Amino acid sequence: QVQLVESGGGLVQPGGSLKLSCAASGNIFSINAMGWYRQAPGKQRELVATITGGGSTNYADSVKGRFTISRDNAKNTMFLQMNSLKSEDTAVYFCNLDQAIRPGSRYMRAYWGQGTQVTVSS
Repeated sequence: QVQLVESGGGLVQPGGSLKLSCAASGNIFSINAMGWYRQAPGKQRELVATITGGGSTNYADSVKGRFTISRDNAKNTMFLQMNSLKSEDTAVYFCNLDQAIRPGSRYMRAYWGQGTQVTVSS
């Protein structure tokens, strides 16, 4: 089992910055791909950014150039630096980690954190 805990959310004005953290713990036996997702009221959960174990990143078009995803494998922690925030970024942000159900298995399991609220408002 793997546990994910997000932190760093809060209230910020448009144009401001915020840095989210996701701490992973438990039975982590490999360097796994991770990602940030968000869900606004009345909306589906959507991908924000992903990062592979090797550090390759991908971003949703809506956040490209403003957000930066990173990770510290030694600390099993992932980050999302959010700059130039807009009201449209208001959502609950979730951390995701995908890992094989056991070492060497072809079957994957997705883990999710509880979410952290980000509110962008003047």
